Amino acid sequence: MNATDLRAMSEDQLSDELLKLKKEQFNLRFQAATGQQENTARTRIVRRAIARIKTIMREQQTASEAK
Repeated sequence: MNATDLRAMSEDQLSDELLKLKKEQFNLRFQAATGQQENTARTRIVRRAIARIKTIMREQQTASEAK
């Protein structure tokens, strides 16, 4: 999911997406620890998506405080 799609989402939608990605990250870490992970690149993609969502949420928060 790219940044323009995320910026179009509401705060609740972003929170839900963040929760979903954190659960996926946990599952990927568990798979890596047990040696069952098939796509190791997915961990990096999920980690970056989490950071992207947190950044956009922070941007929206500071924009609402500035008003």
